Amino acid sequence: MSNLLAIPFKKTYPLDLKDAVRKYISDHGGMHPDEFKDDIKLWQDLRKDGVGGVVHVNRVNAAQTYQAQLVSILAKLPTDIQLEIAYAPVFNQSSVPVILRNLAFERASVLFNLASLYSQLAAGEDRSTLDGIKRAATNYQQAAGTFSFLHSSALPKLVYSPEDEEIPLDLSESFIKGLEWLMLAQAQECSWQLAKINQYKNSLIAKIAARAASLYKASATTFREATPPVKQLLPSDWLAHIEAKSHHFSAVAEYRKSREEDEASRYGQQIARLDQAHSEAKKAYDIARRGKIAAPVLQDIQSLLEILQKDLIRAQRDNDLIYHQDVPAPSALDPIQQTNLATLIIPPALSNPASVIGNTRPIFGDLVGWGAREAINIYNNRKQYLIKEKVVDFSQELQDQADDDLRKLCLPAALEALERPIGLPPSLLRKAEEVRLENGPAKIEASIEDVQRLAHQDSALLDEALDILDNEASEDEAARKDSPLNRLPSHEANAELTGKATRYRSILEQAAASDETVRQKWDEWEENIIQLTWDEADLEASIPSTTISSASSSTPQGQQTRSHARILRVKLEELDTLHRERELLVKRARLLADADDIRPRILRAASGFERLTEVQPSMFEDVSDGELAKYDKFLQELINMEQKQNVILTDIKNRNDLFLQSRRDDPSVKEREHALQSLDLAYFKYKEITRNLNEGFKFYNDLAGILSQFKEVCKTWSHQRIQEIHSVSRSMKSLSLRDANEQQAAAAQETKKAPAPASPRTQSGPLRKPPAGKSSLGLPPIKSGDWGFEEIALPPGPGERK
Repeated sequence: MSNLLAIPFKKTYPLDLKDAVRKYISDHGGMHPDEFKDDIKLWQDLRKDGVGGVVHVNRVNAAQTYQAQLVSILAKLPTDIQLEIAYAPVFNQSSVPVILRNLAFERASVLFNLASLYSQLAAGEDRSTLDGIKRAATNYQQAAGTFSFLHSSALPKLVYSPEDEEIPLDLSESFIKGLEWLMLAQAQECSWQLAKINQYKNSLIAKIAARAASLYKASATTFREATPPVKQLLPSDWLAHIEAKSHHFSAVAEYRKSREEDEASRYGQQIARLDQAHSEAKKAYDIARRGKIAAPVLQDIQSLLEILQKDLIRAQRDNDLIYHQDVPAPSALDPIQQTNLATLIIPPALSNPASVIGNTRPIFGDLVGWGAREAINIYNNRKQYLIKEKVVDFSQELQDQADDDLRKLCLPAALEALERPIGLPPSLLRKAEEVRLENGPAKIEASIEDVQRLAHQDSALLDEALDILDNEASEDEAARKDSPLNRLPSHEANAELTGKATRYRSILEQAAASDETVRQKWDEWEENIIQLTWDEADLEASIPSTTISSASSSTPQGQQTRSHARILRVKLEELDTLHRERELLVKRARLLADADDIRPRILRAASGFERLTEVQPSMFEDVSDGELAKYDKFLQELINMEQKQNVILTDIKNRNDLFLQSRRDDPSVKEREHALQSLDLAYFKYKEITRNLNEGFKFYNDLAGILSQFKEVCKTWSHQRIQEIHSVSRSMKSLSLRDANEQQAAAAQETKKAPAPASPRTQSGPLRKPPAGKSSLGLPPIKSGDWGFEEIALPPGPGERK
């Protein structure tokens, strides 16, 4: 039996690679999954031999090759492709495995098992020969180097999701670091063994042993002080083994140093060193005995302790009788310098995975990497945001601002009342024709009914979901009357669902209030909007006409009014021209965005990265920024147009003040102005109401999808809870039947009066913690992260519809 430790493999389980990878490529890869069937098969084949489980030197290459291909895979796929990966804790292979949807978990576990393989190969070497000791030392150093690479390269990329119910503590940084120190310590111990066999000087052997003690101490300290705690993951005797080794090699170092002191005739120093060595050996022995560590380790310590006891007694007797040297206190002794012979050896195949793959084809080498695809998506999202928010919406804001300012100034109605004392202005005729052709009032009434119908449907969906929860709560309450249930009552278990329902109900109430506002707006303006649908003759007859005598128009005041009117008309035409230019600008921006495809540039940039580089979207920021820069000209033109519009509106306001001042005493013109303005405003209210109703229609449609999903989640959750009740019921019946059979058997034994020792009830297996993603009854967990329900962003709230 070896006096060194070997780390077992993390046990894994088969993966459903084919379906998960094909689905991901189909949904996100932009290519057909059949193009990668050979890659998927290669992945499956490499995994069989690359995940550990067999102790053979040939499996080193298999693990290194699989790790290198995982690097290639992670350069093309995100960590989460909905592939469930299961590994059991390293020292408890029969326990429930940790299941994560994370390819980085697979890579980290493969590296862990490679380090375990090196440690097992080292432990299997025959250390009775020099070559065997050298091979063991090399393997332990490679194990330490692999753990170091795992710690620095793989663990930072192993990021857990909030939905992960359990994380692998044996892949925590502290645990891996503790194992790294342990492997280095055992490599140093092999070097010490070589030095002893080769009969190196006592001073050098002492330094080598001191370094071994330091490495063992670093390992023990790391395990003991880890956060979160990890020492409970180790077998019961491992921490005692490591701590005993630390004290053992401290004793060895002091013992060898005492022999050096003896050779130099420093007998007082020799006794102090021996006394210190004896103290350390005694600590090692006590820890080893209490910790019930392996017999060879305990025997090594016991042998050293016996030698130290004899040498200490002899040295003290000789000093008392012959040398009479002072014995210094332990604190006065110089610390033993350390000589490190064990170093981290990171296998080249890990630091340079491309060298392992060589000229062979990397898995998914022809697939566009997820980082490049994500960079394309990010660019398209930024482009769409820029066009919508900075161009289209900003242009609409400028248009709305101008329209609002003109309405406040009663323009162009006031001008048209003067310019056309009889008849209807052409702009009003165009607006009336638009409302008439769209059959505006009927369209609004139909839209109001459609929105109300959708609102009722959404409310009904929410009621149905709550009914499902209520029914489950009734079943839960009834079941609790029959037998106790070891689970949360419904009102606690469904708290998250009912919380969502409350939120949805609040949203529906806000939407209903917004709908009522739109309805009131329609009631207020219905008559005016209906008036816009009249025939031209009827509409013209409803507008007061006015006549201006030639005498009044020829007066200085009349001429001044006409002059202000002409200037106002010029300014309004400038504003119309600016509006048309802005519409053309928006159209050009949209056409450019529709034709804009950044994919070729991203792919060219991606091809420039080193092979197997894990491409991140951030690597394409410069490309994305460069492409978006071509839209800057549109933004700048809009800013210039805004400034120009503000100047024109200011001129219009000032000139309109003069215009009104020159004709303030003409009531007939004012009456006509008011009538034209009322119709003009009715048109804008018509457009506003139709826009509100369209937003409401989209809002309720989007919310219906969310509520349908919510209802299905409630249904699934309720079904799982009810299934648990049925399972408990079946278990209780089975238990009752078994108890009845046992009672009958006991009664039969009583009648026979044959004394027999009571045998304990057999148990099929150890009670185990349910697997992650399973309840104690083998059912899926009743947790929000496993409902299969993805929270969908709500459409703009009803409060935003005005």
